[in-house]
Amino acid sequence: MCGIFGTVNWPHDSPAYLRGSLLHRGPNEQRDWRQDNVYLFHARLAIQDLSPGGRQPMTYGIYTIIFNGEIYNHKQLRQRYNLSCQSSSDTETLLHLFVLLGLKMLDQLDGMFAFALYDTKAQTILLVRDRAGKKPLYVYQHNNQLAFSSELNALAAYLPLSVDDQALARYLRVGFLYGQQTPYCNVMELPAGHYAEIDCRTGTLAISSWWDITAFAQQVRPILETEALEQVDTCLRKAVNQRIDSSDLEVGVFLSGGIDSGLITAMAAQFKPGIRSFTVSFANGEYDEAPLARLVADRYQTKHKEVRLSFERLQDDIERIIAGYGEPFMDSSAIPSYYVAQAARKHLTVILNGDGADELFGGYRRYVPAARFDFNNFPSVVQRSADVLYRSLPYPTNKKSRYNFAYRMLDMARKSGLERYLSATTDVFENYTEAFYQPVPLADLAGALDRLRMSGLSSLQQMQVADFQTILPGNLLVKMDIATMAHSLEGRSPFLAKDLLELAPTLPDSLKIHSTTTKYLLRQLAKKYLPQKLIDQPKRGFEVPLKQWMDKQLKTVVCDYLAEPQLAQRYIRREFISKLINQPDKFPAEKRAKMLYSLFAMEVWYRKAVRND
Repeated sequence: MCGIFGTVNWPHDSPAYLRGSLLHRGPNEQRDWRQDNVYLFHARLAIQDLSPGGRQPMTYGIYTIIFNGEIYNHKQLRQRYNLSCQSSSDTETLLHLFVLLGLKMLDQLDGMFAFALYDTKAQTILLVRDRAGKKPLYVYQHNNQLAFSSELNALAAYLPLSVDDQALARYLRVGFLYGQQTPYCNVMELPAGHYAEIDCRTGTLAISSWWDITAFAQQVRPILETEALEQVDTCLRKAVNQRIDSSDLEVGVFLSGGIDSGLITAMAAQFKPGIRSFTVSFANGEYDEAPLARLVADRYQTKHKEVRLSFERLQDDIERIIAGYGEPFMDSSAIPSYYVAQAARKHLTVILNGDGADELFGGYRRYVPAARFDFNNFPSVVQRSADVLYRSLPYPTNKKSRYNFAYRMLDMARKSGLERYLSATTDVFENYTEAFYQPVPLADLAGALDRLRMSGLSSLQQMQVADFQTILPGNLLVKMDIATMAHSLEGRSPFLAKDLLELAPTLPDSLKIHSTTTKYLLRQLAKKYLPQKLIDQPKRGFEVPLKQWMDKQLKTVVCDYLAEPQLAQRYIRREFISKLINQPDKFPAEKRAKMLYSLFAMEVWYRKAVRND
């Protein structure tokens, strides 16, 4: 795992502070390279091949590469294609493989990656991002000048950027920045499973897709549960083993109280007895995962550490944590993710996690109604009736109750495709759209959902694919990448292995949602590895007591930022912000906490990361 940066047609040298802006991603070594009108910079976190043989930028023939990520099957690829390399670095494998296969090599790679490959003869740069979007890559383009980087903050430190008001309004409306959107004008994120070709002579850029999960979701095949269980077990064990084996440094695991990280921990402990595991502990019992995580740690005798979140530290660190994302980021689980990564880095350099399991295997509660009803084809009379009934019912106070489930079902039944998807996912301002000064344009997201609706996929598949293409790369993977790399820690996700990405979408809906049981197949697999008490628990992640924080521990700093907002008032009415702060009884408590935090995160990002106050 590393940090990369590059420019095309830029007249001046890279400033010294560029090294500092990516130092946390690559503290071992920082090197650069310049030829013609191209500049490449690499910050190295050495994990595979710790010798000078793994140095970057790396040149082979007419090609020079800067690479961020890991190719877990690169040793097998060397053998398969009889590659003659001088080092044991996966970067060198990648270079040799490209010379042999060109872009066709991408189909062979099992890993996480974002890289830039310069062809000195053709004067072109190839930018590539992995299937799921594990590794980030942002691109600035204006006139014939381009720059690209692993982090937005590095671009913001180097370039005269201005904020994109439309993108920021979408952030508030949707809950995250999706697709190619970033908070800056002229800066886009290269989408997952895509590559871009840059003509360095003209400064033009063309983007193409090289992998799409939809194609696999369209190939659902009949399969016995026992056979599917065996295949998933085999693929996941292989993925865990590869992600442990392809590191020359110690590997650990993030362990929450859920099935996904529990399975990863169980398998990892079998391959590496005594592996270190880490979890977050809260004083608030409702959110404390430590007792469940301890069940797994005790069963597999891991070297377990519980990271107790200190509210005193949180008050000191919250602004730095938010600003580190380089964009407004409203997912409050970024906070415990930051602290557990910090604790892990004191002991090791590589950490495994359970990211991707929910999107691939049906882990969210919102998938249950999608599996049972085809909301896209509800008659209008049903939608109107559902709307009348929904409006007559009180807002649920317990999100885990049956009443909340029925309430959400009615909400989904009464809405159109776009509104339904937003409501079911991360729509923080749902039912409060009047807070915006003007409607937020979401035609691109609506169009993507319409294309999925016409693709022949089931309602459940449509929602899973939409989540895989939006929330996973736009929110969840961003969170883990920034949280881990802030401490020079590499996060690896076995569920996002090539084999599982190609297998899971082909499994029938009944193996994902069974009656009202989410993640059915993984729960069956968990019976082989995990305590029953953990299997019966609802989905967990690094959840936080956000309402308590907004009302107590973070109340002062949140109010200080929102009393005189510098950015949020461009999109949200001032009187609404004031009402959120001063009239808490006018809103459902959890809803209010999320809206406050989303606005607070935007303000902190703007003042600390953009204006450098």
